[in-house]
Amino acid sequence: MELQDRPLRADAQRTAQAILEAAERTLSKNPAASIEEIAEAAGVARTTVHRRFASREALVDAMTRWAAQQFHAAVLAARPDTTPPLVALYQVTANVLQVKIGWEFAMSRPSSDPEVERIHAEVRDGCERLLTRARDAGLLRADVDLDWARRAYYGLIHEATRGGSEGVDGTDALLHGVGSGSSGLRST
Repeated sequence: MELQDRPLRADAQRTAQAILEAAERTLSKNPAASIEEIAEAAGVARTTVHRRFASREALVDAMTRWAAQQFHAAVLAARPDTTPPLVALYQVTANVLQVKIGWEFAMSRPSSDPEVERIHAEVRDGCERLLTRARDAGLLRADVDLDWARRAYYGLIHEATRGGSEGVDGTDALLHGVGSGSSGLRST
């Protein structure tokens, strides 16, 4: 049984969440970790993990779906369609980095789950709308290819999650790389 098959009681939901979080921690350190290792990290019996997730693959799929849902919620929390574009870019970046770093294993997994694909398409569309708003507000040059800017932004976020980027602000790097001289972001 997978996490989303039916609504869970509050205690069962907490257990399932603990399993997902333990699986993320465990698989981030050892992608070949067994269900037994994940169960131990979650503080539950192997049978409890199997009761919630029919297989290791089902558990990884549930992690990927959960991480995608958290990713989507992080983007929406920044209110990218209504917050001023510069503020929205910073807030989206901070929120997304938190999810991508916390769920690095799950976020790095390819998925053919239609729900995960839908979420990523919605986030991509929202990013394009936000970048259009940023261009219209003069934060990006009028001639910037927004698809390229989105891919560059995604690349900066990806690199920021890989470590070694302490003190690097991906949003500042993006805006200084494609920003107009009037963006007001130049450091003094």
